[in-house]
Amino acid sequence: MTRFASILLTVLICVVALGQFVQVITRYVLEIPVMGLEESLLFPTLWLYVLGAVNASRENTHIRANVLEIFLTTDRQHQILAAIGEVISLIIGVWLTYWAWDFAKYSHRVWRESPTLYLPTFWVDMALVAGLILMMLFTVGHLLTHLRTIFAKDRLDG
Repeated sequence: MTRFASILLTVLICVVALGQFVQVITRYVLEIPVMGLEESLLFPTLWLYVLGAVNASRENTHIRANVLEIFLTTDRQHQILAAIGEVISLIIGVWLTYWAWDFAKYSHRVWRESPTLYLPTFWVDMALVAGLILMMLFTVGHLLTHLRTIFAKDRLDG
């Protein structure tokens, strides 16, 4: 899974970078803009952003500002704080996933299309749904890990 994710993210970032490079060269150097290129780059760009967030969730490397950790002294307190953070993330994530799913249903019903190439934007909207579902699964996994650590230490201490 890790190898697949890194290959997919690498391919997506290369596609986006190459597309932007072509756009800059054709528009500003050759002065012949490629119509629809920016629009078609919407798909890999959004999937890149969302899957990058999923990867950060999988690796548990999201940027955090854990000010409370300064005041906590034991590993158990750190684990409890992390578990609370995961629960809050899970609540907000489920709420956002519900909204994203509702929007994706709307997008499918009206079958929105991009303005120039008439590409169905439903597939872009589904990136958010898929990404949020995957992030919630990884959040549940991290929460279970924290809870196992907390309760394992309780058994050892008790």
